[in-house]
Amino acid sequence: MRKLFKTLLWLVILVAVAGGLYAWARSSKGDQQGNKLVTVETGSITEKAIAVGQIQPRQKFQVKSKISGIVKRCMVNVGDSVKAGNPLFEIGPDPTPQELTDVDRTVDSANASYARARADYERAIELSKSGVLPKSDMDSKREAFELARIAVARAEQGRDLTRKGRVSTEKVTIESIIRAPAAGTILTRVVNPGDPITPLTTYQPGTELATIADMKDLIFKGTVDEIDVGKLRVGLPARIKVGALPTDVVTGRVARIAPQAQQKEGATLFDVEIELDPSTKIVLRAGYSANADLIIREKKDVLVLPERVVIFEDGGKKAFVELPGGDPKADPKKTEVKLGISDGMNVEVASGVQKGSKVVERPPKKIS
Repeated sequence: MRKLFKTLLWLVILVAVAGGLYAWARSSKGDQQGNKLVTVETGSITEKAIAVGQIQPRQKFQVKSKISGIVKRCMVNVGDSVKAGNPLFEIGPDPTPQELTDVDRTVDSANASYARARADYERAIELSKSGVLPKSDMDSKREAFELARIAVARAEQGRDLTRKGRVSTEKVTIESIIRAPAAGTILTRVVNPGDPITPLTTYQPGTELATIADMKDLIFKGTVDEIDVGKLRVGLPARIKVGALPTDVVTGRVARIAPQAQQKEGATLFDVEIELDPSTKIVLRAGYSANADLIIREKKDVLVLPERVVIFEDGGKKAFVELPGGDPKADPKKTEVKLGISDGMNVEVASGVQKGSKVVERPPKKIS
């Protein structure tokens, strides 16, 4: 019986100690109303806007052919570096039987017209020497002869282009070798040997053969919400976080802000471009997804409070915090404070409280 009494006594003592510790913890962290206390501390605040986009080359262009046919050879692969004028593709002509017949008949017709025009012109020369033919008629025969000669040359060039895929004149050379228009890196190669292609003309876009870009000149292209675009300006510093490189941060500056918005999935967005710092040593690739923090304002070693403990009144013109009363059972005292910049989570306190002060944080309201 005595042993049972001692056991019950010890249990009562343990329960009392536990209750005392719990009450002390509650009194040290808050009050009887469930409020918590937050300490005013020194920290850094960064006001920023978020841009979502990709790493892209500044200049990117497509390679197309000016003649139709099929791809005979591909001299480059994706990732190859090329210089201006380097051969990329060889295009072989692939005319239909009707096209072959048409170009031959066109040459025959042009030669016949040329032979007749030459005969008429030579006869006109003889008549002009004898004074029978007026000068105006002589000029007309000469013009017809020159036009017929040009028509023959044009027909022969068309035949060569259709049959051989190349033609050369005194002023221009058209060949079946497609060359790089500028230096860069092959980003994509869309065609393979044997693929048919259509030429680039004034009425059709033509088949894309490859895409070339200068990978030494990369920029960030993204969009910013309309809420933040009014705070931005050209030259703002930016910190870019690339999704594929989570441990690296790329720096840069805002180079362009679009003057007109675009609608995307119901949101109003503005395009922005960020030039990367040339000293960046990180290896970047075109198409990397990235988020950019556009630094609007930044302050260090200032008094900081969580924005959730601030009470706003008068349409946000006035701000207050609650300080604990002298007695644990007393209601908190409302004190007006002057705020500085905010990052959405924390806010700078310019005046009203001191470092180390305790601020009341009320529990969140329950939604019934």
